[in-house]
Amino acid sequence: MIVIKKKQDCCGCYACKEVCPQKCISMQADEEGFCYPSINLEKCIECNLCVKVCPVLNQASTQKPAHVYVAINSNADIRLESSSGGAFSLLAEKITNENGFVFGATFDKQWNVIHNCTSDTNELNKFRSSKYVQSSINNTFTKAEELLKNGKKVLFSGTPCQIAGLKNFLRKDYPQLYTIDFICHGVPSPLVWKTYLNETLSMYKISPNTVRNINFRDKSLGWKKFSFTLQFERRGKKKHITEVFYRNYYIRGFLHDIYLRPSCYSCPSKGGKSNSDITIADFWGIQHICPELNDDKGISLVFINSFKGESLYKQVEKHPKEIEYETVVQYNKSIEQSAILPHEKRELFFKKFGQEKISRLVIKLTDFPLSERIKEKIKKIIS
Repeated sequence: MIVIKKKQDCCGCYACKEVCPQKCISMQADEEGFCYPSINLEKCIECNLCVKVCPVLNQASTQKPAHVYVAINSNADIRLESSSGGAFSLLAEKITNENGFVFGATFDKQWNVIHNCTSDTNELNKFRSSKYVQSSINNTFTKAEELLKNGKKVLFSGTPCQIAGLKNFLRKDYPQLYTIDFICHGVPSPLVWKTYLNETLSMYKISPNTVRNINFRDKSLGWKKFSFTLQFERRGKKKHITEVFYRNYYIRGFLHDIYLRPSCYSCPSKGGKSNSDITIADFWGIQHICPELNDDKGISLVFINSFKGESLYKQVEKHPKEIEYETVVQYNKSIEQSAILPHEKRELFFKKFGQEKISRLVIKLTDFPLSERIKEKIKKIIS
């Protein structure tokens, strides 16, 4: 059976829970809000399937993509809703239009981030745009397997470790399965996210049931200057709160690696080790490489990792623009590198977590400039 001795040895992909024939593994959140497997020893038959599917214990070799393409969705509205250039939607629409199913991260009614699926093209918008929280896989691996066994096309999108976990869980290749991951900075704690959200709603006196949308990558101010936006209703009118990423406390803490999952500091699935068919990324550095495309509306990079991925992408983009891998990786270090070390004050953050507001902790631990500290003081006085 699987034994987690160090928390950095578990990426929380749920593969062990999903594969267990006795259903004796449950995922339990620790004090930081990250889920780890808990085994009912009385029910365990020591089949070791949980060990065999773990992507940390069974890491693949690193590999470079066969091709790298530049992608821009021609639908301006979809591109605006997307984190980068809307490449995911191009591929997802292809699958749903052929009566297939698409899996991805979305919000539930309480604004937790979970994995879910749809076969409706009109529902793909819920999977667009990044969610900077570790999603709960729940039973989506099992659901995907059932669809595949019934001959359905499936596109499963997730973090590299989630895709690695899915591939290990399935234990066989399905020709009608397509997997997409993305260049991942790391996954923040779901508990920190919900705490931050509740603090924000309380500060602005917003009722949770009036929240209509949350966007971690709002491009209203531009793709490079993305914002955190919370939309809500008040007295029948639409309202919103928007903060550019370097002023938003939650995003700032995320980008400073303060509350990432311990395994993210030595990711077991980076560098092509997830065995995904396609990897999607923001085309950071485009102003240096392809300045003629630099319109600040979002550009995607599409990394082709398999023949199947190449075939799918060329069905939606007949004449893709190719670019050298070595050219883009210099501006996208997260393609190959994990967050190098836990933030030096990560332990202090979680020691104080629950005693002080997220905003205060992030200000203290990330050397916020004086102007931002004054702004926070004014916000406090107003609220």
